[in-house]
Amino acid sequence: MDAAAGRWVLHVDLDQFIAAVEVLRRPELAGRPVIVGGRGDPAERAVVATASYEAREYGVRSGMPLRVAARKVPGAVLLPVDAAAYHEASEQVMATLRRLGAVVEVLGWDEAFLGVETTDPEAFARRVQAAVLEATDLHCSVGIGDNRIRAKIATGLGKPRGVFRLTRANWFEVMGERPTIDLWGVGSRVSQRLAALGIATVRQLATTPEQLLVAEFGPRMGVWYGRLGRGVGSAVVDDTPWVARGHSRETTYQHNLADGEQVRAAVRQLAQQAFEDTAAEGRPVTRVTLKVRYAPFFTQTKAMKLPAPTSDGDAVVAAALALADRLDPAREVRLLGVRAEMQPPEGDDPVPRTPIRGRL
Repeated sequence: MDAAAGRWVLHVDLDQFIAAVEVLRRPELAGRPVIVGGRGDPAERAVVATASYEAREYGVRSGMPLRVAARKVPGAVLLPVDAAAYHEASEQVMATLRRLGAVVEVLGWDEAFLGVETTDPEAFARRVQAAVLEATDLHCSVGIGDNRIRAKIATGLGKPRGVFRLTRANWFEVMGERPTIDLWGVGSRVSQRLAALGIATVRQLATTPEQLLVAEFGPRMGVWYGRLGRGVGSAVVDDTPWVARGHSRETTYQHNLADGEQVRAAVRQLAQQAFEDTAAEGRPVTRVTLKVRYAPFFTQTKAMKLPAPTSDGDAVVAAALALADRLDPAREVRLLGVRAEMQPPEGDDPVPRTPIRGRL
């Protein structure tokens, strides 16, 4: 992307989106610690979907067990997840963005990339914020970059309700001494592996010999992490409708599954449901992944590539059960998930446009 010609990538991220939607529906909650997750009952096994900034000040984070979050904030308002309401609000936001004349690539309920041509990206970003606020009463932050990676990271630097520009010109000034976990696509495990190599900061990652990263992470990811350290990435914003790579079904059990037959029965049910989701699209399954969370809170995934793409539900279930046979029979199970990955549509690029985080 030639930033000098006025072509930019903007990343729009709605601030505390789910909590903000709930506050719009219940104005009396404004300024109070709000935690959304499960059915809103900390006695049940569920995790935090999101928390308001007031709740985050107490250390509440997405993915945290709801009962732990409730203990951290005794006076918090606990609310059930209302996916339909969030989807409706998201649709309003994305429609607003499309009316601004930008190329809009939707990433999820609460975020999107915009491809724009402008001589003043900050002014365009403020226009985005004003349009979203007027249409939905929701606030957003906007990251400006000369590619997708820098725009995405810039958004976090501008939160909440801010605008931040991150480009090749100021990459190392802004990011150089930050820890590698601050990079988009680097989680705690990868950052720990990098630390074991003596790589703690973004600048150190950027200057690490490529062969060292390839030796640790393989030829594809090793090269990718090196480029990430330099902030190098694609500048393409693609508004092609998103095509699912697979379908997942997941359940957290209110009581641990302690018996092998219970686990197999649960895996069978989840696999059948995931297969039915793929069958509805008319696309064969190529790979099956089983996710397990042992009590108290240790998660593993196991995957199996099928010998050939299949539209046979029995074959998908059999693969999931074969993975279940590899679970530790001595450990109780609190969560199971099955993912059926599908053969891409003809002509579709099998590599996702954006990094995928490690979850089903």
